[in-house]
Amino acid sequence: MNDTALMRHTGIRVPLICGPMYPCSNPELVAAVSKAGGLGVVQPISLTYVHGWEFREGLRKIHALSGGAPIGFNALIEASSKTYHNRMVQWVDIALEEGVRFFLTSLGNPRWVADRVHAAGGVVYHDITERKWALKGRDGGVDGLVAVNNQAGGHAGARDPRALLDEVADLGLPVVAAGGVGEPAQFRALLDMGYAGAQLGTRFIATTECNSDARYKQAIVDAKASDVVLTERLTGVPVAVLRTPYVEKLGTTVGPLSRMLFRGRKTKHWIRTWYALRSLWQLKRSSVQGVSQDYWQAGRSVETIHDIRPAGEIVDAFAAAFSAP
Repeated sequence: MNDTALMRHTGIRVPLICGPMYPCSNPELVAAVSKAGGLGVVQPISLTYVHGWEFREGLRKIHALSGGAPIGFNALIEASSKTYHNRMVQWVDIALEEGVRFFLTSLGNPRWVADRVHAAGGVVYHDITERKWALKGRDGGVDGLVAVNNQAGGHAGARDPRALLDEVADLGLPVVAAGGVGEPAQFRALLDMGYAGAQLGTRFIATTECNSDARYKQAIVDAKASDVVLTERLTGVPVAVLRTPYVEKLGTTVGPLSRMLFRGRKTKHWIRTWYALRSLWQLKRSSVQGVSQDYWQAGRSVETIHDIRPAGEIVDAFAAAFSAP
C-alpha cells in the first residue's frame, strides 16, 4: 500500500498508534512502539501520577529510549476544573517544547490545543464515537479523527467500524480506527476499508514492555470476546472491561436517578466524583471480604490475542500486513 495521511502527518513508517492508556502507558511501552516505526502516545496522568515521572523528564526518557522517533501526546480537554485545565495547558506547552508534534484530543472542544499545536507546525487528531463529536472536532480545527468503535476497550463507542467510517467520511478528514484490532489481518482490512491507520490498546498491554500486572496480561491472552462486558458502575459511562468477580459484584448498570444526574450539565461532574469515590470504597470492602480487586479494561480484540510479545514484534507483523500487495 501507499503511505496514508496519518503517516504523512506524523513521519511514522507504519500507520499504527499505541493508544494512550491509563494506567498502562509506561515510558518503555510508548518508546518501543515508536522505535519500531509506529506511534506511541503519552498519557500524561499515567506518566506522572502512575509511573512517577516529572513530566518533562518523562518525555525526555521516552525520546531517549525511542532513539528520537516521533511520539504523540494525549490531551483530555474536558474543563472539569480550572486547575486541571491549567495543568493540561502546561503539559501541552512542555510537550511542544520537547519536540512532540502529534496531539490526540478527547472529551472537549479542541480549539485551544489546535491553535497552539498548529503554531508550532504540529497536527491534532480528535477522539470521536459519532458524527456530532466529529463535527465538533472539525469545527475546532483538528487535522484528523480517531474513530472509537464498539469493539474498543475502555470507553467504547456504539457503532461498528464500517458504520462509523461511513458516518464521518464526508468531512474530509483522515480517520483512524480504534477498537477491535488484535492481529495484522484485521489491521489490513480496516486500511482497505478506507481508514488512514489503526489505534491499538489491548494488544499492546499484552507485551513484555508494558509493566501492568502479569495477571492482567494473561487474562487478555486467555479471554474470548464474550468475556468483555460493559459496566456503567465505574464512571457512569459504559466502560468495556474483562468480566471478573469484582466486576460481577460491582454490577453493570446505574439507577434512574444517577442516569439523570449524569445527563445534567451542572450535576455530571459531581456524580462522576461520587462514583469514583464509591468505587474506591467498594474496592476496599471487596478486599476485606476476600474478593479480588481486578478491574481490567479490554476490547473485543482479545479474541485474536494469544501471546505476550515484544511491542516491536507486533509492529513488525503489522508492517508486513501493510506492505503486502
